[in-house]
Amino acid sequence: MFRQYLEQIAGVGIYPMFSLIVFFVFFVTLILYVTKADKKEMETLSQLPLQSNEDSNA
Repeated sequence: MFRQYLEQIAGVGIYPMFSLIVFFVFFVTLILYVTKADKKEMETLSQLPLQSNEDSNA
């Protein structure tokens, strides 16, 4: 059913390539952010879920 609709759209072949590029750019950016991030800040952020509400409000 959807195949018939998609075949009628002009230039529909570009969407899979565009999706792949967006996916690739997002994860490359994410990997660069994680590798360049400050290790001390990452340690602080990793402890946030373990802190009680009283510790975070102080």
